[in-house]
Amino acid sequence: MSVPGHISIGAGKNNNLWYTNVCFKKSIMTDQTILKEASAPLPTKYGNFTISVYKDDSGVEHLVLTKNIHPDVMPLVRIHSSCMTGDVFGSLRCDCGPQLEHAMKLLGEQESSVLIYLNQEGRGIGILNKIKAYALQDQGLDTVEANEKLGFPADSRDYHAAASILQELGISKIRLLTNNPDKVEQLTKYGITVDERVPLEISPNEYNHKYLETKKQKLHHELHLV
Repeated sequence: MSVPGHISIGAGKNNNLWYTNVCFKKSIMTDQTILKEASAPLPTKYGNFTISVYKDDSGVEHLVLTKNIHPDVMPLVRIHSSCMTGDVFGSLRCDCGPQLEHAMKLLGEQESSVLIYLNQEGRGIGILNKIKAYALQDQGLDTVEANEKLGFPADSRDYHAAASILQELGISKIRLLTNNPDKVEQLTKYGITVDERVPLEISPNEYNHKYLETKKQKLHHELHLV
């Protein structure tokens, strides 16, 4: 059985835990209220971050990891939509888990970085429908056809909340870790300047090769290993 490979891509201590409602702010460009509910230091194997929970207009909670946010330093940013099967259970059906792992490694090496972990499982259709989509894929549909068979768009994800979070952090220009042109377009629409797109491509395996081909052909992701 083959396993996923990858290609390389090019703080002080604080032990205090705090809970706060320090941010209840309507973003000027995105016209969305974003509420910062809690923050705490988060030491990880990739480095030391601050973890925060934000709540958007719909009451959906999103996680944010930040490192050394400073107005004079343009951060490297990864906006990662939640994938329980890949991020938590190590599924080989997608590239999400390895993408998150390599993104965290790179973010930890930067002078300034942000991870926004958006709560929009299964390209926005939720975990139940995602598993239904898996079953349809096992019957021969690709990942886009499966979502559409269930009555959903090919990709239901929205990056409004991510743009609002960046603006609340005082960030308007970023280097973005992504292969997805739609992410760049949406952030630009919401007032975030993407100064550089940094690729985050994962080598295919026998289980996700068709999935990655579909992302390239139908969702126009910038992929070169499939």
